[in-house]
Amino acid sequence: MISFSGVGKRYRGGHEVLADVSFTLDAGEFAFVIGRSGAGKSTLLKLIPAIERPSSGTVLVNGQNVGALRRAALPYLRRNLGLVFQDQKLLYDRSVYDNVALPLAFSDHSPREAERRARAALDKVGLLGRERANPVQLSGGEQQRLAIARAVVNRPAILVADEPTANLDAESARAILEIFAAFHQVGVTVLIATHDEALIAGRAGRTLRLSNGRLLA
Repeated sequence: MISFSGVGKRYRGGHEVLADVSFTLDAGEFAFVIGRSGAGKSTLLKLIPAIERPSSGTVLVNGQNVGALRRAALPYLRRNLGLVFQDQKLLYDRSVYDNVALPLAFSDHSPREAERRARAALDKVGLLGRERANPVQLSGGEQQRLAIARAVVNRPAILVADEPTANLDAESARAILEIFAAFHQVGVTVLIATHDEALIAGRAGRTLRLSNGRLLA
């Protein structure tokens, strides 16, 4: 479902962020990308939806070479991906419900079906009772859950999250991981980047360890 083959990423000025990264994540897997700040975790995740393009090697998602996709094809790629990044980009001039429903405005769902999906996504993350609230009224953990609800409202086959528990207390962090585990249990492929090894200790799932842009054995 996700395959990296000899992937490298180098920015202008010669700064190398990733080097010769190769791995395959099968459909239905749960995996963590572990590494310190600056190890290349965020860049690796951004290559999956083609937010970044590889400088070398190939990134395949559902058999598509995403690094070679034209810009016009990217929305179709991303419809099958749920993305949760550190910059949540929540809309603070809209309600919790509107934040989740927004991605459905670009789909062909009827208004009734869009409402049903948005409410179901909020229910999955425990925010159905806060749908009329403004995001600024939510705690940090609730804002993260809102970002997850928005990511899954289109029912993606793949869920990618970059440090989704950063800046949360231990209890909220564990609750967020349980939400991802629940999606995995219904067949969603999950890939999470984190620096917090203690948080994921003992959890099921494969671990991919990055150090200075290289994937360690």
